Amino acid sequence: MVLESLTRHFQRMSDTIKRSRTETFEHTISGLLTKRADLFNEAERIRDRMAEIKNDIGAIDRVLGTLGYTGDLDAEMPRQKREVLFGKGELTRAIYDELRMAESPMLSRDIARSIVALRGEDARDRKYLSDLTKRVSKALRAMRESGEVRSMADIKGNVAWERR
Repeated sequence: MVLESLTRHFQRMSDTIKRSRTETFEHTISGLLTKRADLFNEAERIRDRMAEIKNDIGAIDRVLGTLGYTGDLDAEMPRQKREVLFGKGELTRAIYDELRMAESPMLSRDIARSIVALRGEDARDRKYLSDLTKRVSKALRAMRESGEVRSMADIKGNVAWERR
């Protein structure tokens, strides 16, 4: 979809801008692929740095405990801004749509994977998938309380969900 939009944009521009020596968009495509790889590598470096910071915080917490600190460490932390991933009711609708299309009961993680794929997000981001799975599970429990879905344990004891 993005590539088609860019292609149309460059085709419109070709009427007003003098064409390069080539008749194709080889240079543009090459440049965009290079930029995409650079951004992907940067995101990976940022994820690695975040992991390092979390490990450092854990080490500091352990040292504080060893030194006898008994206060509430979470209370000492600055409050983080809540990240809004979905609008009001958007997650519930997405879950219900996935369950409606499912041929058999689904696990929370499978529902989360489907939502990630539907939104075109990076399915390889394990932290995001884990956070989304927790949100999906919480939403499903609320939907169960309101009678919209029902849960059952599968053979391995995992909770599977289906619509009523």
